[in-house]
Amino acid sequence: MRTILFLVWAGILAVGQVPPPAPGDASHALPANDSRLVIPSGTRVPLALKQAISTKNARDGDAVYAVTTFPVVINDRIVIPAGTYVQGRVSNVRRGGRIKGRAEVLMHFSTLIYPSGYTVILPGSIQNVPGAEKTSMKDEEGTIRQDSQTGEKAKTVATAAGTGAVVGGLSDGAKGGLIGAGVGGAIGTAIGMFSRGNDVRMDAGTTLEMVIQREVPLDANRVPK
Repeated sequence: MRTILFLVWAGILAVGQVPPPAPGDASHALPANDSRLVIPSGTRVPLALKQAISTKNARDGDAVYAVTTFPVVINDRIVIPAGTYVQGRVSNVRRGGRIKGRAEVLMHFSTLIYPSGYTVILPGSIQNVPGAEKTSMKDEEGTIRQDSQTGEKAKTVATAAGTGAVVGGLSDGAKGGLIGAGVGGAIGTAIGMFSRGNDVRMDAGTTLEMVIQREVPLDANRVPK
């Protein structure tokens, strides 16, 4: 019995005297998962369109092609290099109305294609369109809307009224000027009411800002360093 107790006690002492692993000793290091990168939700990615898009001829389901214009860096590592292709679809399109309603287009992005061919599925929407003139963001979903034309239509009415007044004044003095102004104003109003609102148009090269809507895991071994 004493022999058994002695052996147990000696074993405990031997374990307690094992030196700790030296710094840099990989044989005692915990395994690290270096093969996984993550693009966080809310990451913004600058893009440029590869083809023109207009509400005049776009249809729901049309493909959208873009390319990243600046690298996205997370924790000192490039996770999306410049020149990465981005593919998406037109989700909804509406032309401007003749009396009311502005042109709108909604797009969603779904795929990243790295220069190596590595392909990643993602949910992305438009956050901003700094490269598109006379447009604004309608909602958080990413709808791009044409700016209001109220001022332009008022100018059309005023210009038509002024032209009518000049023509009427030349033909029949002051009375003719008043009549001409009224007729011209009516014509201008009709033009404003029955002409369709401007379309949203984004030429190839138009800059956009995409926001990633949920966390996207990546294989670090396939993302260029």
